[in-house]
Amino acid sequence: MLNIEARKQLQTLLPIGMLATKPWLEAQGLNLHFLDNAVRSSTLTPLTAGVYVREGIVSWQGVVASLQRMTDSPVHVSALSALELEGAAHYVVGSTSPRITLCSEKALPRWLNRIAVAAEFEWQGTRRLWAKNIMSDSNFIREHSWQAPLPGLYYSCPEKAILELLLQVPDAISFEHADQLMQGMHNLSPRKLDKLLRGCLNVKVKRLFFWLAHRHQHAWLKHLSNDDYALGTGKRMIAKSGRYESTWQITVPKDM
Repeated sequence: MLNIEARKQLQTLLPIGMLATKPWLEAQGLNLHFLDNAVRSSTLTPLTAGVYVREGIVSWQGVVASLQRMTDSPVHVSALSALELEGAAHYVVGSTSPRITLCSEKALPRWLNRIAVAAEFEWQGTRRLWAKNIMSDSNFIREHSWQAPLPGLYYSCPEKAILELLLQVPDAISFEHADQLMQGMHNLSPRKLDKLLRGCLNVKVKRLFFWLAHRHQHAWLKHLSNDDYALGTGKRMIAKSGRYESTWQITVPKDM
C-alpha cells in the first residue's frame, strides 16, 4: 500500500497533463521504493523507461512544459514553432503531428522522442547563434497559458523567433516561407532587435535578416543601422545557383 503523504506529494508534483522523470521525482523527495510501488500499483504509468504520467494522454504542450520545469538550463520553444504560438504564422497549414523546435544550449534528452505524442521535437543548439546573455534574458521570452492551471509554455518573442528561423534557411525553411513571415512582422520592437542582433553570433542570420527587412521596409527598420552589427567579411552562399546580392554579400534565389 502506498504511503498516503507520499501519494499526496506525488499528486502535487505531477498534475494530470504533465510528465516527470524518475530522477526528477527523486530529487523532489520521493524515494525509489515508493516510485517502484507506484508503478506496480498503476498509480504511475511509464511512457518510456524512467518517464511517467499519473493518468491520461500528455499533449506536446504538456511534454514541453514538463521538460521546462525539470531542466537546469533554459529551454524554450523557438523559430517557427514560437511564431505559431504567438499567432504570427496563420497561413501555415496545421499538422496533426507538428514539428516543434526547442532552443537550448544542451542537447534535448533522448526520452523526448521516445514517448508516444502527436509531435516531433527537434533541437536548435544555441552555441552558433546566441551569446549566453541572450538565452538568460527573460525579456526575449513569453509565456503561453496552454492549459490553466498547469505551468505555461515558454517561447521566444517574435523578434528572437524570426532570427532563430533564419538559421534554418534554406535547409528546413524555404526563402519564400521566410519572406512571407517577414512580410507580416510589422510590429517588431527595434530596441529588442538591436540587442538581439548585437548578441547574435551567426553572420548568415544577420545578413539574411537585413536583406529580408529591406525587401519589406517595415517602419522599425529605420531605427536599425547595419553598420552597428558584426556582419563579417566575404561572400556567403545561401541559395545554391542563386543570384549574388552585393549589398549583403549573399546568394539569394534568382526569382526573389
